[in-house]
Amino acid sequence: MWDDGRGVGVAQCRGWRGSTGEAGAGEGLGVGITPQEFERMSMRLRKAPRRAAEAVAGSEASAGAGGTVGSGVGVEAGRGGAQVILGIDPSLRGTGWGVVRWGGGRAEMVGCGTLHCPSGWSRSRCLVRIAEGLREAIRAHGPGVCAIEGLFFAQNLQTALLMGEARGVCLLAAAEAGMEVFEIAPRRVKLAVVGFGGAGKDAVARMVQRRLGLAEPPAPDAADALALALAHGQDSGRYALVPRRKL
Repeated sequence: MWDDGRGVGVAQCRGWRGSTGEAGAGEGLGVGITPQEFERMSMRLRKAPRRAAEAVAGSEASAGAGGTVGSGVGVEAGRGGAQVILGIDPSLRGTGWGVVRWGGGRAEMVGCGTLHCPSGWSRSRCLVRIAEGLREAIRAHGPGVCAIEGLFFAQNLQTALLMGEARGVCLLAAAEAGMEVFEIAPRRVKLAVVGFGGAGKDAVARMVQRRLGLAEPPAPDAADALALALAHGQDSGRYALVPRRKL
């Protein structure tokens, strides 16, 4: 090997075989680096172990101070083991909820249901029913993180207001339980679970049934909530292309 004057090392390769398979004394070019570049690479490699050790020390300090590292609660802790995810599909008359245990790339349904509110009930009574029902589900199943359906475009202002009220009560119930809450857009949930962002409720319910190994499809609102939990579990197990929105 020699220097050609431009900082590029050129090596002559003996015994090289060409594409025809014939041996010969052909010449190949090996591109090298300058001494300065080599020194910079060596310095970066020497710094890498130190940075890794500092990161581990910081994680241990966070766990000792009551953080979520290694606590088994929340998204970060769930990557090392199973996490219990609460999915919520808010609606004033029929809020769906579903709890899924996700671990090792496998999902298991823990529980699900729909909080029905008759049309004759006042809005305030419906909101109380939603809050009480979600609190009961959280106490019964102990989820560590919540995934709620994101806002969608509504042409009817009254519909948007009613949805906002129900959604606010759902966020309150999850937040007062100390859970981290993430928002996932409806189309993204369908894309993650069904493979098509415009899938209907029946398709979502059938795919949820298949993914969770259920005897029959869940009720539509409960199926949407379980789909939210599944979509969150899939994204928390890998680097998501589109970051989830934390509320």
